[in-house]
Amino acid sequence: MSRSNSSSSSKLDSRQDSWEIVEGLRGGFSNVLEPQKQEGYMLKRRKWPMKGWHKRYFFLDKGILKYGKCSADIEKGKLHGCIDVGLSVMAIKKKAKCIDLDAEENIYHLKVNRNISHLYSMYMEKSLLAKPAHASVSALLLSDSFSLSFTLFPLLNLLISMLIFFLLSTDLSVCESYLLDLNHLLQSMEVLHRTYSAPSIQALQVSTLFLIHFTFNCKDSVDESRPLVHQVSNESRASITESLSEFFDAQEVLLSASSSENEVSEDDSYISDINSINLDLLHHLLPGSVLCQHRSCLPSPSPNNSTISLWNILRNNIGKDLSKVAMPVQLNEPLNTLQRLCEELEYSELLDKAANTQDPFERMVYVATFVVSGYASSYYRTGGKPFNPVLGETYECDRPDKGLRFVAEQVSHHPPISACHAESKNFIFWQDVRCKNKFWGKSMEIVPVGTTHVTLPGFGDHYEWNKVTSCIHNILSGQRWIEHYGEISIRNSSSDICQCKITFVKAKYWNSSVNEVEGAITDNKGKVIHKLFGKWQEAVFCGDPPSATCIWRANAMPVDLEQYYGFTKFAIELNELDPSLKLLLPPTDTRLRVDQRLLEEGNLEAAEEQKQRIEQLQRERRRVLEDATHQPKFFRRSKDDTWVSNNTYWELRKDPGFTQIDFPTLW
Repeated sequence: MSRSNSSSSSKLDSRQDSWEIVEGLRGGFSNVLEPQKQEGYMLKRRKWPMKGWHKRYFFLDKGILKYGKCSADIEKGKLHGCIDVGLSVMAIKKKAKCIDLDAEENIYHLKVNRNISHLYSMYMEKSLLAKPAHASVSALLLSDSFSLSFTLFPLLNLLISMLIFFLLSTDLSVCESYLLDLNHLLQSMEVLHRTYSAPSIQALQVSTLFLIHFTFNCKDSVDESRPLVHQVSNESRASITESLSEFFDAQEVLLSASSSENEVSEDDSYISDINSINLDLLHHLLPGSVLCQHRSCLPSPSPNNSTISLWNILRNNIGKDLSKVAMPVQLNEPLNTLQRLCEELEYSELLDKAANTQDPFERMVYVATFVVSGYASSYYRTGGKPFNPVLGETYECDRPDKGLRFVAEQVSHHPPISACHAESKNFIFWQDVRCKNKFWGKSMEIVPVGTTHVTLPGFGDHYEWNKVTSCIHNILSGQRWIEHYGEISIRNSSSDICQCKITFVKAKYWNSSVNEVEGAITDNKGKVIHKLFGKWQEAVFCGDPPSATCIWRANAMPVDLEQYYGFTKFAIELNELDPSLKLLLPPTDTRLRVDQRLLEEGNLEAAEEQKQRIEQLQRERRRVLEDATHQPKFFRRSKDDTWVSNNTYWELRKDPGFTQIDFPTLW
């Protein structure tokens, strides 16, 4: 069974090259013809993105796809991986001969030399449509409610398959009657779970247990196949109990905060406490800056997204860049991508520490830890996406309490590129970011492209590093969670004395450890000088346990974080607009963006109206510009095709002020 997932197009080539969702049922059926085993070589993308493909031997039997280096390895049980295709979302691109399997814990990208999309769809064709007498049953199984359930509720596939296994063994009229009841049940569950934010544990438990009860009630009423059903049900009961226990345990682990997050550290090296601001910074305030008390709470809690069917929005965009897809405003958080870049500087005191450390290897320890700390705020932020900046939008953050000032600008719209620059007496930080967002059916991958830079003028150091891939799991149902995986290489382009590699370890289904980071700082001969380890949302340690030193620990989260988008204290402060500050900002500053401000205040209807108006204004400006190149106000393109500050923002802000400059009307 397959359903076209492409938007309408008048061009045949466009239709042929579109992604197509392939859905089906997991589990065997009685009295039907089993599909043949399929095996052969395919290309599989390597473990980390952007590192090419390698050939692997794949073996598909009864919905289980195994792979290894060769057929001999498969026969010996030397597997590189095993995928339950029935519990995955599959998308195929026939023209490019590509297959993407979103198996929740991993996303597999495959290429084939021939069109094998029939390998999976044959399960539906042969299993359900083999007998004409089952035509009415097949119509029910191909209904929207059943198709949707396979994607929204992967845990329930086993239960549904069991029920169908029982029903296809009995009288056709009884089978059709039960399937009608099950169809109504799935429709009710789809309404219950049609939400962008993760459904509650209680709701999942009620609906899942209801379906279990329904399944075994059906089983008990089937008399003709009781011996066979009894034999299967004992194994199934144990499997279901184990699966449910594992599922709900995982939910509880993900929902409960780590015990170490709210504890006060007794380590002297704990340098991230928001109350332990270095008073020496007060003597080195940047010119024109004034200290102020920042807010500690947003004006309004996050909205209820239960009325939005995210599947209806995303089903036509599997494998596509979601940055180009229009989303309802209530799926956003009241922050902008430019402000998200500023969040990476929440623990900038690590760079201050590095700037005051003589040993180059210890400096690298603090720089590497700063890199890891930039991911900490994402842990609770899976409920909404930041606003996409419009072309020419800017954002400034002047923080005398942290001894830094930050400016960012959206310098390109296609492709979307955000550039930023921050400076203090101890360091200079800059980057331009281009993110590719891909939705794979259950998960969304964010692949950032670009290089981040930090210089420490006191030592002449210039550090450069890349970013890792981020993936948000359970986009459509279940408890959403984010992981970062890949390798970051940090090098000092001014000196080859030392370098650092940090690995964000990808979660494994057989290991309960998640969010782990491991790193090593080596000299120019490759000898390890310092070892780093920890969790990117909690803490980073240097050395070998148990005598390792804590270099950084994340700040405590606000007590009501779940009601306010999962924001950290620093994130809550980013969109704050003080009346005295409003007079100093350019009209393009994100704080003045109307739709984002209305969402923060809880006015969804007005926010949606303004969002559409702002997007329309941007389209009109693009038509006027046509082939003319947009010229950013505060950034310029460097020789290596990256965007760097032109160092005019703060001077213009001071004299003569932004009122004398011609800005486009963005909102």
